[in-house]
Amino acid sequence: MAKTSPANDAASVDAHIAELPVAQLPLVQAIRKVILSASKQVGEHIKWNAPAFFYLGEIENFDAKKYDRDIVVMNLRQKDHILLIFPTGERVKDVSPILEGDYTDGRRMVKIFDASDLKAKEKDLKNVIKAWVALHG
Repeated sequence: MAKTSPANDAASVDAHIAELPVAQLPLVQAIRKVILSASKQVGEHIKWNAPAFFYLGEIENFDAKKYDRDIVVMNLRQKDHILLIFPTGERVKDVSPILEGDYTDGRRMVKIFDASDLKAKEKDLKNVIKAWVALHG
């Protein structure tokens, strides 16, 4: 059964980000901009108390327990980097390879340490998101 996506909720993401420590704001905003610019099929909301990005289109045989719609979620708990968690990252053929980890549940991660690190990883990050979207679109 196909299921349409939840509503894009940029206002909640804006409000959440406004409450972050000032030191995190520029990098979080820059990462957000890169993720959203990768595809018009990427929406945003708050999930697991963090900015999260999901597929806006319809998905056949949708199963929420398998995170079929979730593309990437920010983890803002680290002091020296922002961790991007791709719950279904193993599905993406990553030729960069920017995705790290070999978790049995399929998660893959990307660590972003600062603005220069984001700039160095930006093209590969967009390519991973585009590849993820292409799996469903």
